[in-house]
Amino acid sequence: MAGETNYNNWTKSGLIQRLKELEVELEKRPQARKAGSAPETEPNHHASAVTMSDDMSGRAKKAKAPKEKRKMDPSRYSTRFIALKLAYLGKNYGGFEFQAMGNRPSIEEELWNALTRACLIFPEDERVVQFDCCDYSKCGRTDRGVSAFGQVVGLRVRSNRPLAKKKSINGNAAAAAAAAQDVPAVEAGPQRGRQAEAQGQPRQESEPFDDVRDELCYPRILNRLLPDDIRILAWCPSPPPHFSARFSCRERQYRYFFTQPAFAPDPASPHPSGAGRRVDAGWLDIGAMRDAAKRYEGEHDFRNFCKTDPAKQVTNFRRRIFESDIVEVQDASSALPYLQTRGSSPPGLPGPGPYPKAYYFHVRGSAFLWHQIRHMVAILFLVGQGLEPPSLVSELLDTAKHPGRPSYVMADEVPLVLWDCIFPDISKTDYAAADAPSTREDSMRWIHVGEEHPPDKFGQFGVMDSLWQAWRGHKMDELLSSQLLQLASRQGRGPTAADASASASARVFEGGDSGRLCGKYVPVMERPALQSPEEQSDRYAQRKGYADAQEMHAQKGAA
Repeated sequence: MAGETNYNNWTKSGLIQRLKELEVELEKRPQARKAGSAPETEPNHHASAVTMSDDMSGRAKKAKAPKEKRKMDPSRYSTRFIALKLAYLGKNYGGFEFQAMGNRPSIEEELWNALTRACLIFPEDERVVQFDCCDYSKCGRTDRGVSAFGQVVGLRVRSNRPLAKKKSINGNAAAAAAAAQDVPAVEAGPQRGRQAEAQGQPRQESEPFDDVRDELCYPRILNRLLPDDIRILAWCPSPPPHFSARFSCRERQYRYFFTQPAFAPDPASPHPSGAGRRVDAGWLDIGAMRDAAKRYEGEHDFRNFCKTDPAKQVTNFRRRIFESDIVEVQDASSALPYLQTRGSSPPGLPGPGPYPKAYYFHVRGSAFLWHQIRHMVAILFLVGQGLEPPSLVSELLDTAKHPGRPSYVMADEVPLVLWDCIFPDISKTDYAAADAPSTREDSMRWIHVGEEHPPDKFGQFGVMDSLWQAWRGHKMDELLSSQLLQLASRQGRGPTAADASASASARVFEGGDSGRLCGKYVPVMERPALQSPEEQSDRYAQRKGYADAQEMHAQKGAA
């Protein structure tokens, strides 16, 4: 239908605003028609209906048209290209990237709402999420439920730098000077000369503009508008030339957190049959997991550790892993003394208590495939439970022998965190040295929250205050649930040998809050294998009318 509005990329708040506008418009239409056609003596049925409705409800609420937001003139402000480092807890979000038809809000949508409300970017319609207006780029596209503590985006935003004065035909530059001296409404003027500007006095030409001290405090502005579980941690005032948050990144670091034991140990639960080593249900062999994790290091074909999308026609599955290890989280234990009682803990439990302990799978690489980390972790958990030997990693990396991935379930998404993104100075000659990955350091000039204005970090509405509130809320949940666990563990009788023999099915840990009932365990290498990526690409090309993927690439390349 001609002229039909496409609402697919609209934000939720934009759709609600549009709905209110349409409601007001619909309410005005009957009144307008009757005012133009009906005689004065004709009863107003619409008004009667409203009166009856008012009598039934006891009150009447008149719909008001939403107040139109006063728009800023982009031509009156200068802009600059910056980078932002942000952190977010992803459990309540549908991923980082905006999805028009998503059931949950995305991080990008919340960022878009904050940027437009602060008038830091000037899209044609702020209700439509379209980042083309600000040279936008993002480092990583975290999936639903995944968190990030070092996500990076690059974009062009409004600046506090005065516009250059332009001489008019008659030499009068008063209008240009007024535009240059205009102070944005969202944020006060710069540190130097703020009092003068507040009094309407122009900035002295002898005062050079400082890129940090005189600039808008972008983290403060955005953190006041973003939800508490999304925080801007730092900004870079001068990214390198041709900077792209995606393509300029040379290292991404991920951490996947888990507990030891992985789930509530049940002495009566049998160990899954077919396992090579005996590991008590719920507990993990950290040493075996570390052995398996080290096998990921180096450059390998990771096609058996990812999901494949034939529509994307990915042909290169080789990725370099700089470091891969299992690390204990320090000072993160919440003691549950019952775990160290007889029957609840396995004999010869390594290391001192208290238990449970917290660990994370630490991995650093140049780039990663779709769901690669969660597939890598899934195999580590199978090894940690004694269901598979560490050599399974080496076996799956042998793609000549195993071109198709065996069918296994990837790990849960919530414990995964994009920990950091590294942008080294690629002009250094030693950067490409594969034998020295530890020398890669971030060359970005990050201005962290609080360095410009300490209250932004430790003040009442600072980053630490909002993060403390989030932490304390979760800590109270943890404290109450741990006390309840302790109370329940002391009540009733303990498990017996008869209980153990009566249990029919064992559980397998996959990263979630509990184990999954699995019955008789089938080793990974004995499971049906999926089609190889090449076979999937050929089948996709055939559905599109080509003989195979090679022909499709050739014809598209020629076009």
